[in-house]
Amino acid sequence: MTHPVHTPVIAADGGLVRFALADLLTASVSSMRIELGDAGAAEPWLTRLVGADAGVTALRAGHVEVPARPELATLALLLWARRWWPASPVLGVPSLDPALLDFEAALATAAVEDVAEGMLDGFEAAPAELFDLAAGSGLFAAARPVAEEVRRRCGQLSAWFDGQDDLVRAEAVAELAVRLESVAPGQGAYALAAGSGPAAVGEGVLAEGRASVDWARVPPGVLDAAEETVIWRIVTTTAAARLEVEVAGALGDASLRAVATHDGTPFAELALDPGDGRFTGAAELDEAAARLAAAPSGPLGVIVGVASADVTGTTPEDRAEVVALVRARETLPPAARTLAERAATRDADEEF
Repeated sequence: MTHPVHTPVIAADGGLVRFALADLLTASVSSMRIELGDAGAAEPWLTRLVGADAGVTALRAGHVEVPARPELATLALLLWARRWWPASPVLGVPSLDPALLDFEAALATAAVEDVAEGMLDGFEAAPAELFDLAAGSGLFAAARPVAEEVRRRCGQLSAWFDGQDDLVRAEAVAELAVRLESVAPGQGAYALAAGSGPAAVGEGVLAEGRASVDWARVPPGVLDAAEETVIWRIVTTTAAARLEVEVAGALGDASLRAVATHDGTPFAELALDPGDGRFTGAAELDEAAARLAAAPSGPLGVIVGVASADVTGTTPEDRAEVVALVRARETLPPAARTLAERAATRDADEEF
């Protein structure tokens, strides 16, 4: 089964619209696949989107492959980036500002509503909600590197809200555009603190190792997406044994935990605290866990984030493929990249 990190999808009313990740990230989308789960709910928008003939095919077969609509491809890319963008100073992949992503998603959602009204009924967020998220999480500051284009798009979004009789948001978007008129591009980048590296190994070390963060187990944009950023060790003290975990590359704040495993089964857990560019945590082990760590019968490891078996995890190969595709976007023309990407690039350029 293909992992969700490779399958950008839009959850429409009564169906799903899928794209190939490589096509989206290389700006070479030619087709999209529509899969119907509730033909009755999908029928009203389906014909408007794909035409009568393809609509009948989809209703009979439950799915159809059709030429891609740019409005849907844009929305799918933005939704994917909000969840899976592999920000990593180590790998040269910039963080994308969530306020700009939400602003762009508001515009893209409005555009989809225009071409297939009702398609996004029950969608995870409407244009109004997405704009509210953006405005409430620093959109004005995030827009500085791309202020001129954000102003232009504010005109489009304000007009759309006006057409929906949402005069409050139409005015709010127009006011943002006015405020941006006097803004010059400014720096919004951060500096990543260097990690401290593994602690010196002493006689009391029972076990130690490195691990990688599984993107599916942590919130987006919180940790560097590079491999082997987790350092752990189990040490003996005069009274007990202690698990210590350090995760380098903190890009944001979040409530995170680390779980120690023996042959894939959890046996200890601790909270991770943010600070100085990393997350760290330590916890004493109970007697049974200490004995297991001292004489394991299988491999020991550490999982950062949600350790539940219900989570479909990513593999190193999954992550490497995505990082390669994202890094290749640097060669695309500006029009093929998101506003958030362009803002991040200009921020990085201003550092040097």
